[in-house]
Parts: sequence; structure tokens; C-alpha cells
Amino acid sequence: MTHQTELSAQQTDMLAGGRLTIDLDAIASNWLFLKNTLKSGTECAATIKADGYGTGAVLVAQRLWQEGCKTFCVALPEEGLAVRAALPDATIYILGGLFTGAAEVYEQANLRPALISLEDLTEWAGYCSNVGRKLPAAIHIDSGMSRTGLSPEDFATAMADSTLAGAFEPCLLMTHLACGSEPDHPMNKAQLAAFHAATDAYAHIPRSMSNSAGVFLGEDYHFDLARPGISLYGGKAVDTVPNPMAPVVKVEARIMMVRDVAKGSAIGYAAAATAKQDLKVAVVAAGYADGMHRRAGSTDEREGAFGWVSGHKVPLIGRISMDMMAIDVTNVPESIAKRGAFVEILGPNVAASDVAAYAETIDYEYLTGLGKRYHRFYEPLPAPDQS
Repeated sequence: MTHQTELSAQQTDMLAGGRLTIDLDAIASNWLFLKNTLKSGTECAATIKADGYGTGAVLVAQRLWQEGCKTFCVALPEEGLAVRAALPDATIYILGGLFTGAAEVYEQANLRPALISLEDLTEWAGYCSNVGRKLPAAIHIDSGMSRTGLSPEDFATAMADSTLAGAFEPCLLMTHLACGSEPDHPMNKAQLAAFHAATDAYAHIPRSMSNSAGVFLGEDYHFDLARPGISLYGGKAVDTVPNPMAPVVKVEARIMMVRDVAKGSAIGYAAAATAKQDLKVAVVAAGYADGMHRRAGSTDEREGAFGWVSGHKVPLIGRISMDMMAIDVTNVPESIAKRGAFVEILGPNVAASDVAAYAETIDYEYLTGLGKRYHRFYEPLPAPDQS
């Protein structure tokens, strides 16, 4: 016999190891900041792929639509379908291109493929010819990244062929920056020159080059449409300057227990960290299954990432496990760092880019990998702790 119990929201929250708070107003504020950074006449779209970089694509799209954003970019057609159901009038680009045999679905849902190869383009043109309609699509041109996109030669061939680009409506010509996070990298100017060389003859068609980093590279990179992603979610797009974006995500993990650890004792798997003095250690209910990368832990040879408890910066100590990690709370009052309290492990006081640096990765990976076990809340976040 199955026993089912109705739980209140408060009781349900008591059962979670951690909570994830997402500030939709901060995302809207970040979009407005980026929009106002662009040159006059450049439309600011929003890239909401990977479920809005882990924050919830549909809710993000709905909030940004209210703010005035009309164009959205996703990676996969399934992502596009979810956004279309919420926003019937939005312009939606599928950056992953035209999936084989799926043209009819794109048409029915009014999704615009960003055609990434000559094969993509040929299939879309053939479908348009068969149905007798010039449907819109973007064309992605490879300007030097050697990832997706038509070569400049294939692009020129397609544009000159009435049975190819002439069979549909090229509504956007786009490319993608490889090194935009490094403003002085010579690749940026090389790609800009290549994009101009390929597309200047078609300047009557809107063009797009700027991701988040491109927005900050200057007006030469803005063209007609920018498609920021990571900056919308508070991430750091440019390596060489302070991050101007408002924090969006706050992750807090529950303290399961606090224990005394004697000097010389090993902490965690592989005895990778040893207490260099008597410590008070909090064990919190979040680990690599929740998106906290194992590499961000500490060893006796290298410092690990940190958390935040009511004005106190607290270092991670030892390896991060699947479901838990240890945090040194020796210098935190026992009335604060206690069983049942929460530790901020990502948020206004613990930037994703900072934590990612300890894990030798990037904030994109942290945000898109946020675990499914957190209880999610959508509400304004508090200002950074100044205590």
C-alpha cells in the first residue's frame, strides 16, 4: 500500500538540500544595460539557449518580452517550440541550424533556422520551393572560428544561385566571435574584416556579430542585431575588466552538521586536505551532483573556492563529494553557522566567475549545470552583503 502525504510549501522546502533563487528583474536590468550599450539602431536580442543558461528559458523570455525584447535565440528546435508556446509573436532563431527532415516543424512553429552549412541551406531552399513559400532563415557564415557556418566561398555560391538563397528569404546574416572575451586579441579584427568581406555586398540584409563580449567591443561589432547570452545572467563576458552586470542567481546549501576537526586530521575523500589547526567544519548538502564542480575543492597544495555566511567568507576544505562538501566555519559565530542554516555557494557575494576560476572552468558551465535538486524560487535577490 502506497502512503502519500500532502506537504505544505514550507515542509517541502525543509526537505531540500539547497535552494536556487533567480532574479528575473535583474535579468531584465541586464538586458536594458546591454541594449543601452549598443549603438543606436542595433536591436538587442536575447540568447536563452540551455534553458536560459540554467535559469528557465520560458520565464526569462516572458520577462524580457515585457521589457521590450522581441527576438530570442536558442540552440535546439525543441527549445524554440517551448518559447513559441509562451510567446506566439516573438522572433525565434534556432542557432543549431536546420535539423534533418524537420523543416515542416520549423515552418509550422514559425521558427527561423540559422543555416550553418551548405547542406542546411540546400534542404531549406528545397523545402521552400516545394511548398511555394519564401520562408525566412538566417545564414551563419564562418569568419574564422572553424565551428559552424558556411565558408565565405559557399556563402557566395549560395547567394548567387536563385535555386538556393533565391528560394527563401535570408533575413539575417550572422557570424560568431571566437575571442571576444579578450578585446585585444587579433582574431577579433580578423573576423570583423572577414565578415565585412563576405557580407558587405548584401548590407541590405540585417547582420549580426555580437554575443555578450561583442557588445563591449564597440560599435564596429554591433551591426543590426546583437545576441547577448552570458551577460544577461550576470556572467562575466570580458576577461580584462570588472563585470558590470547585476547578479541573477543565488544558490544556498543547507548545513547538515557542524563538527570539530582536530589539527592533522584528514578531511574528505583521498585525504586530499589536512587540518592545519583545530577547525570547526560545516558539512553542507550540495555537491557535484548539484553542479558544484569537484575541481573547486581544496587540497593541501591548492586553495579551493569559498562560500558566504552572513558577512563571513568561508573556504571550502577538501574534495567536493557527490552530495556534500565541507566548509571551514572556524571564524563564524556558532549562532550563525549551525545545523539547518544556509551557506551561499553562488550569488551576490560568490560570483560564478570566481568559483569557476578555482574549478579551472568558466561561469557558463556553472550556470548551465545547476542541479535539479535545488528548490527554485523566482523573486528579487537582496543586495550584496555588506556586513
